[in-house]
Amino acid sequence: MKAKTSLLIVVVCFVSAAVCFAQGGPQMGTWKLNEAKSKLAPGITKNTSVVYEAAGDSIKVTVDGTNPDGTPAHNEWTGKFDGKDYPVTGDPNSDSRSYKETNANTLDLTIKKEGKVTGTGQIVVSPDGKMRTVTTTTTDAQGKKVKNVSVYDKQ
Repeated sequence: MKAKTSLLIVVVCFVSAAVCFAQGGPQMGTWKLNEAKSKLAPGITKNTSVVYEAAGDSIKVTVDGTNPDGTPAHNEWTGKFDGKDYPVTGDPNSDSRSYKETNANTLDLTIKKEGKVTGTGQIVVSPDGKMRTVTTTTTDAQGKKVKNVSVYDKQ
């Protein structure tokens, strides 16, 4: 009986680990902005910390940073990396986001406000899993395209 119970526990642990890895893989964890390696456009919100964590069968992304006026910025998104729109809370510039996994280390990102695409991007985790690069193109309030490259280090 103990052998069966032990085997069941080991199987559950492996299945749980596989599910966690499949849902977010190398994206999961806490990432801190490396400003020295980033190329940030002036006047944008600076996302200094991004956390990816499991939330049931979904993934929760929590973003903290600083708005252009120096006030704190915070937004959250919970969904799946399936290319479908899921709501964003706390971001005045978007109300939904979609992520689509294109390979084990890459996500495509679409940002929307009131159903209109206001930004797109790609998130790539380095092969060693220690760095992620977020390249986005957004539209500012004047309708001008703004490109940013944010580099994050795994914590």
